[in-house]
Amino acid sequence: MTELLKNFVSGRWQAGTGAGTPLFDPVLGTELVRVDSTGLDLPAAFAFAREQGGAALRALSYRERGALLAAMVKVLQANRDAYDQIATANSGTVKNDSAVDIDGGIYTLATYAKLGETLGQRSGNGRFLVDGEAARLSKDGGFQSQHLLVPTQGVALFINAFNFPSWGLWEKAGPALLSGVPVIVKPATATAWLTQRMVQDVVDAGILPPGALSVICGSSAGLLDPLQPFDVVSFTGSAETAALIRSHPAIVQRSVRVNIEADSLNSALLLPDHAPGSEAFELLVKEVAREMTQKSGQKCTAIRRVLVPEALYGAAAEAISARLAKTRVGNPRNESVRMGALVSRAQLAAVRDGLATLKTQTTVLHDGATHSIVDADPAVACCVGPTLLGARDPDAAPLVHDVEVFGPVATLLPYRDLAHALQLVQRGQGSLVASLYGSRPAELAHAAVELAAWHGRLHAVSPDVATQHTGHGNVMPQSLHGGPGRAGGGEELGGLRALNFYHRRAAIQAGSAVLAALAG
Repeated sequence: MTELLKNFVSGRWQAGTGAGTPLFDPVLGTELVRVDSTGLDLPAAFAFAREQGGAALRALSYRERGALLAAMVKVLQANRDAYDQIATANSGTVKNDSAVDIDGGIYTLATYAKLGETLGQRSGNGRFLVDGEAARLSKDGGFQSQHLLVPTQGVALFINAFNFPSWGLWEKAGPALLSGVPVIVKPATATAWLTQRMVQDVVDAGILPPGALSVICGSSAGLLDPLQPFDVVSFTGSAETAALIRSHPAIVQRSVRVNIEADSLNSALLLPDHAPGSEAFELLVKEVAREMTQKSGQKCTAIRRVLVPEALYGAAAEAISARLAKTRVGNPRNESVRMGALVSRAQLAAVRDGLATLKTQTTVLHDGATHSIVDADPAVACCVGPTLLGARDPDAAPLVHDVEVFGPVATLLPYRDLAHALQLVQRGQGSLVASLYGSRPAELAHAAVELAAWHGRLHAVSPDVATQHTGHGNVMPQSLHGGPGRAGGGEELGGLRALNFYHRRAAIQAGSAVLAALAG
């Protein structure tokens, strides 16, 4: 039998007592490893993290915790090649796509390591953060109110998605650990191997105090039951699972803080008066094709709806399809392949079902079925070619604004004028990101503001930033990640803003001398 990966809880490695759930190579179909969490004492694991890990982390200053993150970065960088091999085998991604996850996660962790230095200069005695200026409560100013941010006295539970086993861990763990809050991560089972290996490398290096970082691989049964009032939960995944988490008795009854990042129908919008051949038109076409195929479209931030002026519908369909036709799909070990596999047979079935649903209200502009599967058995590999759909009357095609296919699929939508375009974007009911393509700064700024209430991030692309912009779907630690409505209503990253989730705000009402003593 394949290796049974161990869980790290209560300060030691523990194997589940069950046979385990196998993880597969989505291209070759071979079993890789197994995971199991049966028999773990979860209440004890949570208590150990709170009492041992939390106390040890809070005993350090922000600067000292930032130094721990920096040491973790060095360990992860030293083991980078092993992570790439695991990603190829378990996620079926080509090297460039694996790098988005692996290097993106390490870069994000490194960013928060550096922010530890910044906090060291503004955190008073290093144990709390000052929030704003003191406010006078008495006429003579002798009695004032000063708000502080202090680390929550609980554990941070991360329930992560299958598509980013590295970045999904570190983009949350970086701010949590820097805040002084211990972490328990539950990766999605299908791709848990990479998360488990990264945690193992950090644990083996002896960088963090016992209880600061734990990993549970396998079933999530009973995972929420041990939660206490000062714990926090961060979830990435489907809206259906998010609803179950929000309604769990432990969360409802104990007022546990929850952050949700769900999938959304993100849009790319070409502003009016940019003809085929213009820089803005070509930038849109390039980015749409890239977002559809990167990680086989398995990104919560991927472009799902593409909006162009009615007169450009045919030209956009032709240009995007031409780019997609050049994409070689198949075994990521073959250097000619540019798009690997979906992560599992279950995801392949979900993509096929979603496509069938959307096809009832759209036409196929580029058929993914025309792509041959390179260097892999099509009957075994979880590979599917990129598909571009189109709806000439987007107002009469409600499914394209409601159904997301979590794979290499997008729908082209024509609009009459900018007001119509903004209305169509808003029909997505809240998204993580929308990208805007144009050449006139005032129009880009106007569109961004008009859509700001509906999105966590607006990505404006004009010719002057053609070689500088970071990409529609790339989540940068300096910017907010999250979105309203169906996107979950959560907020992650955004530089130091990410630390707010792991802190509690309190008002200290006292005399000037007491408040001065707070600053040390």
